[in-house]
Amino acid sequence: MENNHRFFRNPDCKHFPCHEAVDDRDFNCLFCFCPLYTLGDRCGGRFTFSKNGKKSCVECHLPHMPTYYDVILSVIKQTGSI
Repeated sequence: MENNHRFFRNPDCKHFPCHEAVDDRDFNCLFCFCPLYTLGDRCGGRFTFSKNGKKSCVECHLPHMPTYYDVILSVIKQTGSI
């Protein structure tokens, strides 16, 4: 995919790709820091909580898949974050 307002890929980032299971060519860096993280267990992504209660999103690829751009914006709007 080409970089645009819905998709941004930065293969020069030292953390790229931060999730290994996503195809590098379609890895979306636009939501590098997931805007849904603060929703805790209501974010809709694949996450776990550690024994000390810290949320881990290592297994979640939702914000890095180009097809989820509209889903993320919809959740943000529903929660009143924007």
